[in-house]
Amino acid sequence: MGGTEHLTVQREGATLVLTLNRPEARNALSLPMLVGLHDGWLEADADDSVRSIVFTGAGGSFCSGMDLKALAGDGMAGEEYRDRLKADPDLHWKAMLRHHRPRKPVIAAVEGYCVAGGTEMLQGTDIRVAGESATFGLFEVRRGLFPIGGSTVRLARQIPRTHALEMLLTGRPYSAREAAAIGLIGHVVPDGTALAKALEIAERINSCGPLAVEAVKASVYETAEMTESDGLAAELTRGWPVFDTADAKEGARAFAEKRPPVYKRA
Repeated sequence: MGGTEHLTVQREGATLVLTLNRPEARNALSLPMLVGLHDGWLEADADDSVRSIVFTGAGGSFCSGMDLKALAGDGMAGEEYRDRLKADPDLHWKAMLRHHRPRKPVIAAVEGYCVAGGTEMLQGTDIRVAGESATFGLFEVRRGLFPIGGSTVRLARQIPRTHALEMLLTGRPYSAREAAAIGLIGHVVPDGTALAKALEIAERINSCGPLAVEAVKASVYETAEMTESDGLAAELTRGWPVFDTADAKEGARAFAEKRPPVYKRA
């Protein structure tokens, strides 16, 4: 498994756990973090034994966004990774889930600050859990900046436009309860338990047919902006082949025999 000094990679059964690990800076984005994230997403995609991904942060925070000290000219940690950015100028956008969508489900486990770039990355995840004291928000306009991680495009597609515009244009913080009320996150749990809840959800996903799970996720995203008729046609194209897999037959047999299925991605 990969990882860097600011991004740890661990396995929990069939779940790959990616942890932002720069707690002294509330997990502000750094070059080692971006490189580690980029490689972690690719590792999950390439490893068929990985069925889900949990994305979280160490030290009681998820991510406080861009390293503003570095932006102001104080230099960014991990300059030795600069060659990776030169080799792939799109690496940071892939790392932040702006230009890459993992084929496995991604579950965010949020504690503490999830603001600016943190909230932008959150929008690239599929299922979202937060501790009750978590804070969300897109603070860029307060700093004279633009939320260029995808929020002016994605946010209004994920929550009602009036809430999206208020979040984008005021730069104010949102509590976990408020974020849940507007649909930005799905679960609010006691502080310190977001990771456990995310792993619980991941385990439920892992018990399902992996080919079916990946096809369902792909269909939801690829049909999102289609007309209903085009989307339904695309759904059939994506969904019918799943019925011809060995996994589908195993699921039916297991149901008839009243036992847990054993899926083999076949």
